[in-house]
Amino acid sequence: METTQNKTSETTQNKTPEATQSKTPEATQSTESFKVTGNWATKSQELKSQYSTLTDSDVKFETGKESELLGRLQTKLGKNREEVIALIKQTETIQA
Repeated sequence: METTQNKTSETTQNKTPEATQSKTPEATQSTESFKVTGNWATKSQELKSQYSTLTDSDVKFETGKESELLGRLQTKLGKNREEVIALIKQTETIQA
């Protein structure tokens, strides 16, 4: 019986790192695939009006530095990356 339990534990241990590794590239892809489009000045003003804690330096954006922008917004708003991206995308629908 001990042999069966040991094999089960080994199998479980082997699957856990693989599952973690398969999720890592997906997270990296979503990070790299986000690009700021449209008029950022308008979007940033909308975000600042929705979240009064945001400052000009929080929403400052430089082309190619989306990750830095998202990181600042995540920290300031206490939200995860996907939530921040959703907030930015909501400003696009508000402007339309």
